[in-house]
Amino acid sequence: MTTTIHAACLQNVRFWFLLMGMRKIWCLLIMGTSLLPGSSVLAAESAEVNLDYVAHKAYERALEPFHSPRVDLPRVLQADNLDYDKYREIRFRRDHALWTSENLPFRVEFFHPGYLYSEPVHINEFTLTHTQPIRFIQDFFDYGKMGDLARQIPAKTGYAGFRILYPLNQTNQFDELGAFLGASYFRLLGHGQRYGQSARGLAINCGEGDRPEEFPIFTDWWLGKPNLDDTEMRLYAILDSVRCVGAYEFLVHPGETTVCDVDAILYLRTSNLVHAVQADTKPVLTLGLAPLTSMFWFGKDSDRKPDDYRGEVHDTDGLLVHMGNGEVFWRPLDNPPSMRHQVFHAPDIKGFGLLQRERNFSAYQDLFNQYQLTPSVWIMPHGDWGDGNLHLVELSTTYEGLDNIVAFWDPKVKPEPMHPYHFGYTMEWTRETDLKLSMDKVVATRQGVDARFAGSRQFVIDFEGPDLSTIPENQPPTSIANCSDNATIADNYVVWNPFEGSWRVFLTMVPKPGNHDPVDLRCTLHRGKEIASETWTFLWNPH
Repeated sequence: MTTTIHAACLQNVRFWFLLMGMRKIWCLLIMGTSLLPGSSVLAAESAEVNLDYVAHKAYERALEPFHSPRVDLPRVLQADNLDYDKYREIRFRRDHALWTSENLPFRVEFFHPGYLYSEPVHINEFTLTHTQPIRFIQDFFDYGKMGDLARQIPAKTGYAGFRILYPLNQTNQFDELGAFLGASYFRLLGHGQRYGQSARGLAINCGEGDRPEEFPIFTDWWLGKPNLDDTEMRLYAILDSVRCVGAYEFLVHPGETTVCDVDAILYLRTSNLVHAVQADTKPVLTLGLAPLTSMFWFGKDSDRKPDDYRGEVHDTDGLLVHMGNGEVFWRPLDNPPSMRHQVFHAPDIKGFGLLQRERNFSAYQDLFNQYQLTPSVWIMPHGDWGDGNLHLVELSTTYEGLDNIVAFWDPKVKPEPMHPYHFGYTMEWTRETDLKLSMDKVVATRQGVDARFAGSRQFVIDFEGPDLSTIPENQPPTSIANCSDNATIADNYVVWNPFEGSWRVFLTMVPKPGNHDPVDLRCTLHRGKEIASETWTFLWNPH
């Protein structure tokens, strides 16, 4: 990062003052003199911004009850005054993007607060030696027909969030690299990708039936000013909610696969501080680390397909997990008739992610959303996360515009209130279909009725990979399959598929009479005594 404080921010302030003819005040500002009431929002602070710096601020905040930023949103920006059509009128002026005038390799555009984005976010810029707030400046935006609105918004309001621009696909052409907008949600892109799934900073009590989910929010950001030759961008944030405060560091490396290193420190608030805000003081049941959120409407494995011309509609089609014992399993996603929450015991987990394995346009036939280009996201923990569970929450949806899939890891032992809980991980936003840990993998799952067995369900599972392709057709691998006690495996055999160069498993399951519970199935290919593939697992729901 550069060692000089951001000139573009001061340039924007300069433009604001010049509009008022206040050249003298501008000259005093650049010499470090402040004359305006409340002008501390413009002043640069001498500080070394790092995770400890942000964690100290997070700790101090955790000593007080949660203060919702919603109460700070000006009345004129609230949803009953600024509806969807009015909000759409507001556009950021791209030539006002942060660091544009200095021709730096990264640029930042800001989202306007209001409408659904009712929690203002305060954004700062930092260098090696200083930090300064970036106040809300109306001239950053084109208000269209609502010019009067700009004059009613205080400079201390803050923004809804921001997007990062970078020459991701072509040299000297700035593309959207990522966006941080809404609660603790964010999305990143690699070369040639289209937006799909999202990540979150933290998920609290997600998918729990006896208590509502709590959605922490990023309330404060520090954006590291890059050097001219930098190929990565560093960000810090404070995450806040009723029960928890956190300090986060993001180091984003854009590329063919965009990599993001995350380091975080959490502080749970004491029960009396929680009680000061709301009556429900139940402790945190699930503390979802590295949560991923995606959409799955229907795919090859769906047994309830809507009347739609497309063959598949999903941002991701499966959950891949690398367990601590070395096992790798693939769980195809589903759109269940009602919420389904599956928990996998995953101590010392090595990695997990929501992946989009189907990369052929022919599977989707969607010229507009281009689901074959959405990124897979793979999470690799830093160090040993210890004992805990991996959670997969699947909600029922009838619409592709709603995210209905959540995956996260939950530590078995929760931190004590006000005791720092430190964790980190690396994220890969990629279009690669062959992760090195899982080359011989499941590529498709289909299901239907097997007419030979009453009440049965047949699963057709395709496995392919470099090692599997070397197995002679007349010496097929063995399918090792099992299911939970509420069903039986009626048939199980393997056939070579010469058209796809893959091995196909035909697996028939018959639920036991009177069963109304989900059936858990697993299948792995073996060659002799050696495991020859990742494990396929599925949770089938009776209707």
